[in-house]
Amino acid sequence: MSENPYEQGKTHFGFKDVDAKEKQKLVAGVFSSVAGNYDLMNDLMSLGIHRVWKRYFTATAQVKPGDKVLDLAGGTGDIALLLRDRVGDTGTIVLGDINGDMLKVGRDRMINKGKVAGFEYTQVNAEHLPFPDNSFELVTIAFGLRNVTDKDQALREMFRVLKPGGQARVLEFSEVTQEWFKPIYDFHSFQVLPRLGELFAKDSDSYRYLAESIRKHPPQKELMQMMEQAGFERCHYKNLSAGIVAIHSGYKL
Repeated sequence: MSENPYEQGKTHFGFKDVDAKEKQKLVAGVFSSVAGNYDLMNDLMSLGIHRVWKRYFTATAQVKPGDKVLDLAGGTGDIALLLRDRVGDTGTIVLGDINGDMLKVGRDRMINKGKVAGFEYTQVNAEHLPFPDNSFELVTIAFGLRNVTDKDQALREMFRVLKPGGQARVLEFSEVTQEWFKPIYDFHSFQVLPRLGELFAKDSDSYRYLAESIRKHPPQKELMQMMEQAGFERCHYKNLSAGIVAIHSGYKL
């Protein structure tokens, strides 16, 4: 099962071992660096397919008009924007991110698109959510859980703020299931991606970290077990693109 970094005092930052208390600061540096190129980063990492994954992720979420949704690690607002029409004029989407630079990019993007009503923005740590119990019908986190230091604590917080009957959904890079594809994927991740990051964003180190963080993230079955331990029921996952990403879902019953 997954390690608890706060018990052991150490955790990983990519392939490096660091003090658990330092990871948040290191991750913040990465995302402050890439905030202005976040969409480009995702295009480089996924060859543009992340847009399809996000559409499927939101289209299959359990949500209805009038619901209140918390989108953690909301970044540039991709998930929040896709969910906006589904909650309707009476619904609310709270876009939360621990990184102020990312949150500003997301807020400015919504304003530029004329999408103002129905959105709230808050700078939050997924491990310590400032919301009462039973606040949301849906909690989502897309491409953010792997950057959280104490993932178990974040999952427990997601469970806590969900209303009974509510759903939590995690979209995250995962473990490739096809053996023949793994060498190709590794070459893209560790050889091509940092060079593209340097070429387009003048930042190869951040892109190298992001590739490494994928390999350190719990694989599909382990993450499902972590969700169960956090209290979720009816947990399951669905692989997309041969397991490059997976969607995990669980319910608070």
